[in-house]
Amino acid sequence: MTYYLGLDGGGTKTECAVLDASGTVVSQGVAGPSNPLRVGFEQAFAALQSAATTALVNGNLEARELRAVCAGLAGAGRPNVASRVALFLEKTFPDCLTHVTTDLEVTLEAAVGDGPGVVLIAGTGSSAYGRNAAGETARAGGHGPWLGDAGSAFDIGRRAVIAVARACDLVAPPTGLDEQILAALGLPDWDALTESIAADADNVFPRIFPVVIAAADAGDIAAREILLAAAAALAELAGMVVRRLGLAEAEFVLSKAGGVFRRRTLLDARLDAVLASEFPRATIGVLEIPAAVGAARLAARLAGAVPEGSVHGTEG
Repeated sequence: MTYYLGLDGGGTKTECAVLDASGTVVSQGVAGPSNPLRVGFEQAFAALQSAATTALVNGNLEARELRAVCAGLAGAGRPNVASRVALFLEKTFPDCLTHVTTDLEVTLEAAVGDGPGVVLIAGTGSSAYGRNAAGETARAGGHGPWLGDAGSAFDIGRRAVIAVARACDLVAPPTGLDEQILAALGLPDWDALTESIAADADNVFPRIFPVVIAAADAGDIAAREILLAAAAALAELAGMVVRRLGLAEAEFVLSKAGGVFRRRTLLDARLDAVLASEFPRATIGVLEIPAAVGAARLAARLAGAVPEGSVHGTEG
Protein backbone atom coordinates (compact mmCIF):
# COMPACT_ATOMS: atom_id res chain seq x y z
CA MET A 1 0.00 0.00 0.00
CA THR A 2 1.19 3.52 -0.83
CA TYR A 3 0.62 6.44 1.53
CA TYR A 4 0.72 10.22 1.40
CA LEU A 5 1.65 12.42 4.36
CA GLY A 6 0.49 15.98 4.90
CA LEU A 7 1.58 18.55 7.50
CA ASP A 8 -0.15 21.77 8.49
CA GLY A 9 1.91 24.00 10.77
CA GLY A 10 1.22 27.34 12.39
CA GLY A 11 2.04 29.43 15.40
CA THR A 12 0.08 27.25 17.84
CA LYS A 13 0.38 23.65 16.67
CA THR A 14 1.35 21.25 13.89
CA GLU A 15 -1.07 18.65 12.58
CA CYS A 16 -0.23 15.65 10.42
CA ALA A 17 -2.46 13.33 8.40
CA VAL A 18 -1.63 10.22 6.40
CA LEU A 19 -3.86 9.05 3.55
CA ASP A 20 -3.90 5.73 1.76
CA ALA A 21 -4.33 5.37 -2.00
CA SER A 22 -8.12 5.53 -1.69
CA GLY A 23 -7.99 8.90 0.07
CA THR A 24 -8.90 7.51 3.48
CA VAL A 25 -7.27 9.08 6.53
CA VAL A 26 -5.42 6.20 8.19
CA SER A 27 -3.60 8.08 10.96
CA GLN A 28 -2.95 11.49 12.44
CA GLY A 29 -0.47 13.22 14.72
CA VAL A 30 -0.16 16.52 16.56
CA ALA A 31 2.84 18.47 17.84
CA GLY A 32 3.80 22.00 18.86
CA PRO A 33 4.09 25.11 16.67
CA SER A 34 6.13 25.05 13.46
CA ASN A 35 6.00 28.55 12.03
CA PRO A 36 9.76 29.17 11.65
CA LEU A 37 9.31 32.94 11.78
CA ARG A 38 7.77 32.69 15.24
CA VAL A 39 9.56 29.77 16.88
CA GLY A 40 12.75 29.44 14.85
CA PHE A 41 13.80 26.70 12.45
CA GLU A 42 15.11 24.27 15.05
CA GLN A 43 11.86 24.17 16.98
CA ALA A 44 9.83 24.12 13.76
CA PHE A 45 11.76 21.13 12.43
CA ALA A 46 11.35 19.31 15.75
CA ALA A 47 7.58 19.85 15.65
CA LEU A 48 7.29 18.68 12.04
CA GLN A 49 9.26 15.53 12.80
CA SER A 50 7.30 14.86 15.98
CA ALA A 51 3.90 15.21 14.27
CA ALA A 52 4.98 13.00 11.37
CA THR A 53 6.51 10.36 13.63
CA THR A 54 3.39 10.26 15.79
CA ALA A 55 1.18 9.80 12.74
CA LEU A 56 3.35 6.99 11.38
CA VAL A 57 3.42 5.22 14.75
CA ASN A 58 -0.34 5.62 15.17
CA GLY A 59 -0.86 4.06 11.75
CA ASN A 60 1.72 1.32 12.31
CA LEU A 61 3.51 2.63 9.23
CA GLU A 62 7.12 3.17 8.18
CA ALA A 63 8.53 6.14 6.31
CA ARG A 64 9.55 3.89 3.40
CA GLU A 65 5.83 3.30 2.70
CA LEU A 66 5.28 6.98 1.94
CA ARG A 67 5.27 8.11 -1.66
CA ALA A 68 4.96 11.88 -1.13
CA VAL A 69 5.06 14.42 1.68
CA CYS A 70 3.62 17.94 1.61
CA ALA A 71 4.04 20.56 4.35
CA GLY A 72 1.91 23.69 4.43
CA LEU A 73 3.40 26.15 6.90
CA ALA A 74 2.68 29.65 8.06
CA GLY A 75 5.71 31.67 7.01
CA ALA A 76 6.54 29.45 4.03
CA GLY A 77 5.45 32.12 1.61
CA ARG A 78 8.98 33.49 1.98
CA PRO A 79 11.35 31.66 -0.40
CA ASN A 80 14.17 31.40 2.13
CA VAL A 81 11.84 29.76 4.64
CA ALA A 82 10.38 27.34 2.09
CA SER A 83 13.82 26.30 0.84
CA ARG A 84 15.13 25.53 4.34
CA VAL A 85 12.04 23.51 5.22
CA ALA A 86 12.24 21.68 1.88
CA LEU A 87 15.84 20.70 2.58
CA PHE A 88 14.81 19.35 5.99
CA LEU A 89 12.00 17.28 4.49
CA GLU A 90 14.26 15.90 1.77
CA LYS A 91 16.71 14.71 4.41
CA THR A 92 13.96 13.34 6.65
CA PHE A 93 12.11 11.55 3.83
CA PRO A 94 14.83 10.84 1.24
CA ASP A 95 12.73 8.33 -0.72
CA CYS A 96 9.70 10.62 -1.13
CA LEU A 97 8.56 13.39 -3.36
CA THR A 98 8.51 16.43 -1.02
CA HIS A 99 6.76 19.75 -1.39
CA VAL A 100 6.65 22.84 0.84
CA THR A 101 3.99 25.50 0.50
CA THR A 102 1.96 27.84 2.68
CA ASP A 103 -0.73 26.89 5.16
CA LEU A 104 -3.06 28.91 2.92
CA GLU A 105 -2.62 26.60 -0.05
CA VAL A 106 -3.23 23.38 1.88
CA THR A 107 -6.28 24.91 3.58
CA LEU A 108 -7.71 25.89 0.19
CA GLU A 109 -6.97 22.35 -1.01
CA ALA A 110 -8.99 20.99 1.91
CA ALA A 111 -11.84 23.36 1.11
CA VAL A 112 -12.19 23.11 -2.68
CA GLY A 113 -9.41 20.94 -4.09
CA ASP A 114 -8.06 22.58 -7.24
CA GLY A 115 -11.32 24.48 -7.87
CA PRO A 116 -12.33 28.09 -7.17
CA GLY A 117 -12.89 29.31 -3.64
CA VAL A 118 -11.59 31.45 -0.78
CA VAL A 119 -10.32 30.54 2.67
CA LEU A 120 -10.18 32.92 5.61
CA ILE A 121 -7.78 31.76 8.31
CA ALA A 122 -7.76 33.22 11.81
CA GLY A 123 -5.73 31.52 14.50
CA THR A 124 -2.54 32.86 16.03
CA GLY A 125 -2.34 35.01 12.88
CA SER A 126 -4.81 35.92 10.14
CA SER A 127 -4.83 35.78 6.34
CA ALA A 128 -7.02 35.05 3.34
CA TYR A 129 -6.30 33.20 0.11
CA GLY A 130 -8.31 32.23 -2.93
CA ARG A 131 -8.44 31.06 -6.50
CA ASN A 132 -10.92 31.77 -9.29
CA ALA A 133 -12.12 29.55 -12.13
CA ALA A 134 -9.29 30.79 -14.35
CA GLY A 135 -6.74 29.51 -11.86
CA GLU A 136 -5.67 32.98 -10.75
CA THR A 137 -4.78 33.28 -7.05
CA ALA A 138 -4.72 36.15 -4.57
CA ARG A 139 -3.83 36.53 -0.91
CA ALA A 140 -4.12 39.16 1.80
CA GLY A 141 -2.80 39.44 5.33
CA GLY A 142 -0.34 37.06 6.91
CA HIS A 143 2.17 39.81 7.58
CA GLY A 144 2.86 38.85 11.20
CA PRO A 145 1.72 40.26 14.55
CA TRP A 146 3.47 43.62 14.34
CA LEU A 147 2.44 44.47 10.78
CA GLY A 148 -0.97 42.85 10.51
CA ASP A 149 -2.83 39.74 11.70
CA ALA A 150 -5.93 41.81 12.44
CA GLY A 151 -8.73 39.70 13.88
CA SER A 152 -6.37 36.95 15.00
CA ALA A 153 -6.20 35.50 18.51
CA PHE A 154 -2.95 37.41 19.01
CA ASP A 155 -4.56 40.68 17.91
CA ILE A 156 -7.66 40.16 20.04
CA GLY A 157 -5.53 39.41 23.11
CA ARG A 158 -3.35 42.45 22.47
CA ARG A 159 -6.39 44.69 22.08
CA ALA A 160 -7.78 43.38 25.37
CA VAL A 161 -4.63 44.39 27.24
CA ILE A 162 -4.76 47.80 25.56
CA ALA A 163 -8.39 48.18 26.66
CA VAL A 164 -7.39 47.48 30.24
CA ALA A 165 -4.57 50.03 30.03
CA ARG A 166 -6.89 52.67 28.63
CA ALA A 167 -9.46 51.98 31.34
CA CYS A 168 -6.73 52.40 33.97
CA ASP A 169 -5.86 55.76 32.40
CA LEU A 170 -9.56 56.73 32.57
CA VAL A 171 -9.80 57.30 28.82
CA ALA A 172 -12.02 54.27 28.19
CA PRO A 173 -14.98 52.67 30.01
CA PRO A 174 -14.21 50.39 32.98
CA THR A 175 -13.78 46.70 32.16
CA GLY A 176 -13.45 43.53 34.17
CA LEU A 177 -10.95 42.14 31.69
CA ASP A 178 -7.98 43.02 33.92
CA GLU A 179 -8.80 40.59 36.71
CA GLN A 180 -10.01 37.92 34.29
CA ILE A 181 -6.81 38.10 32.22
CA LEU A 182 -4.56 37.83 35.27
CA ALA A 183 -6.57 34.88 36.59
CA ALA A 184 -6.48 33.04 33.26
CA LEU A 185 -2.73 33.48 32.93
CA GLY A 186 -2.01 32.73 36.59
CA LEU A 187 -0.25 36.06 37.10
CA PRO A 188 -0.35 38.14 40.30
CA ASP A 189 -0.47 41.68 38.91
CA TRP A 190 -0.13 44.04 35.95
CA ASP A 191 3.65 44.24 36.26
CA ALA A 192 3.94 40.48 35.90
CA LEU A 193 1.72 40.64 32.83
CA THR A 194 3.80 43.30 31.10
CA GLU A 195 6.98 41.36 31.89
CA SER A 196 5.46 38.21 30.39
CA ILE A 197 4.48 40.09 27.25
CA ALA A 198 7.97 41.53 26.88
CA ALA A 199 9.50 38.07 27.33
CA ASP A 200 7.20 36.12 24.98
CA ALA A 201 4.19 37.91 23.51
CA ASP A 202 3.29 34.85 21.40
CA ASN A 203 2.73 32.89 24.60
CA VAL A 204 0.54 35.57 26.17
CA PHE A 205 -1.80 37.34 23.77
CA PRO A 206 -3.37 34.26 22.08
CA ARG A 207 -4.15 32.80 25.54
CA ILE A 208 -6.20 35.90 26.35
CA PHE A 209 -8.55 35.27 23.42
CA PRO A 210 -10.88 32.87 25.33
CA VAL A 211 -11.07 35.43 28.16
CA VAL A 212 -12.37 38.04 25.71
CA ILE A 213 -14.96 35.57 24.36
CA ALA A 214 -16.26 34.81 27.85
CA ALA A 215 -16.30 38.47 28.85
CA ALA A 216 -18.20 39.45 25.72
CA ASP A 217 -20.77 36.72 26.35
CA ALA A 218 -21.19 38.16 29.85
CA GLY A 219 -21.85 41.63 28.42
CA ASP A 220 -18.50 43.36 28.92
CA ILE A 221 -18.57 46.42 26.64
CA ALA A 222 -14.83 46.51 25.93
CA ALA A 223 -14.76 42.80 25.04
CA ARG A 224 -17.74 43.13 22.72
CA GLU A 225 -16.15 46.09 20.93
CA ILE A 226 -12.92 44.12 20.45
CA LEU A 227 -14.78 41.19 18.86
CA LEU A 228 -16.84 43.43 16.60
CA ALA A 229 -13.65 45.14 15.43
CA ALA A 230 -12.08 41.72 14.80
CA ALA A 231 -15.08 40.65 12.73
CA ALA A 232 -14.84 43.81 10.64
CA ALA A 233 -11.11 43.29 10.07
CA LEU A 234 -11.57 39.66 9.01
CA ALA A 235 -14.43 40.56 6.68
CA GLU A 236 -12.20 43.18 5.07
CA LEU A 237 -9.40 40.63 4.68
CA ALA A 238 -11.64 38.13 2.92
CA GLY A 239 -13.21 40.89 0.83
CA MET A 240 -9.82 41.95 -0.53
CA VAL A 241 -9.24 38.48 -1.97
CA VAL A 242 -12.79 38.02 -3.25
CA ARG A 243 -12.70 41.29 -5.17
CA ARG A 244 -9.20 40.79 -6.57
CA LEU A 245 -10.37 37.49 -8.02
CA GLY A 246 -13.56 38.96 -9.46
CA LEU A 247 -15.76 36.66 -7.37
CA ALA A 248 -17.98 39.27 -5.70
CA GLU A 249 -20.97 38.44 -7.91
CA ALA A 250 -20.12 34.77 -8.43
CA GLU A 251 -21.07 31.55 -6.69
CA PHE A 252 -18.11 30.27 -4.68
CA VAL A 253 -17.18 28.60 -1.42
CA LEU A 254 -15.82 30.82 1.37
CA SER A 255 -14.41 28.65 4.15
CA LYS A 256 -13.33 29.86 7.57
CA ALA A 257 -10.53 27.99 9.33
CA GLY A 258 -8.58 28.42 12.54
CA GLY A 259 -9.10 28.53 16.29
CA VAL A 260 -10.85 31.92 16.28
CA PHE A 261 -13.90 30.35 14.66
CA ARG A 262 -16.35 27.59 15.68
CA ARG A 263 -17.31 29.37 18.89
CA ARG A 264 -20.76 30.63 17.83
CA THR A 265 -19.99 34.01 19.34
CA LEU A 266 -20.60 37.65 18.57
CA LEU A 267 -17.54 37.62 16.30
CA ASP A 268 -18.81 34.69 14.21
CA ALA A 269 -22.31 36.09 13.90
CA ARG A 270 -21.15 39.55 12.84
CA LEU A 271 -18.56 38.21 10.40
CA ASP A 272 -21.06 35.87 8.72
CA ALA A 273 -23.62 38.66 8.46
CA VAL A 274 -21.16 41.05 6.81
CA LEU A 275 -19.85 38.44 4.38
CA ALA A 276 -23.34 37.29 3.43
CA SER A 277 -24.39 40.88 2.81
CA GLU A 278 -21.39 41.66 0.60
CA PHE A 279 -21.25 38.32 -1.22
CA PRO A 280 -24.81 36.97 -1.33
CA ARG A 281 -24.00 34.10 -3.71
CA ALA A 282 -21.15 32.74 -1.59
CA THR A 283 -21.51 29.54 0.43
CA ILE A 284 -20.05 30.54 3.78
CA GLY A 285 -19.10 28.05 6.47
CA VAL A 286 -16.46 26.61 8.73
CA LEU A 287 -13.98 24.23 7.12
CA GLU A 288 -14.76 20.70 8.25
CA ILE A 289 -11.73 18.96 6.74
CA PRO A 290 -8.36 19.51 8.49
CA ALA A 291 -5.78 21.41 6.47
CA ALA A 292 -3.34 18.55 7.13
CA VAL A 293 -5.65 16.33 5.08
CA GLY A 294 -5.55 18.96 2.36
CA ALA A 295 -1.75 18.81 2.48
CA ALA A 296 -1.82 15.02 2.09
CA ARG A 297 -4.21 15.31 -0.85
CA LEU A 298 -1.93 17.86 -2.46
CA ALA A 299 0.98 15.46 -1.96
CA ALA A 300 -1.02 12.77 -3.75
CA ARG A 301 -1.90 15.08 -6.63
CA LEU A 302 1.70 16.19 -7.07
CA ALA A 303 2.72 12.54 -7.13
CA GLY A 304 0.21 11.96 -9.93
CA ALA A 305 -2.15 9.88 -7.84
CA VAL A 306 -5.11 11.90 -6.63
CA PRO A 307 -6.94 9.72 -4.06
CA GLU A 308 -10.24 8.42 -5.37
CA GLY A 309 -12.02 9.27 -2.14
CA SER A 310 -11.07 12.95 -2.09
CA VAL A 311 -14.00 15.09 -1.11
CA HIS A 312 -14.09 18.61 0.22
CA GLY A 313 -16.38 20.10 2.76
CA THR A 314 -17.52 23.24 4.49
CA GLU A 315 -20.10 23.45 7.22
CA GLY A 316 -22.81 25.80 6.07
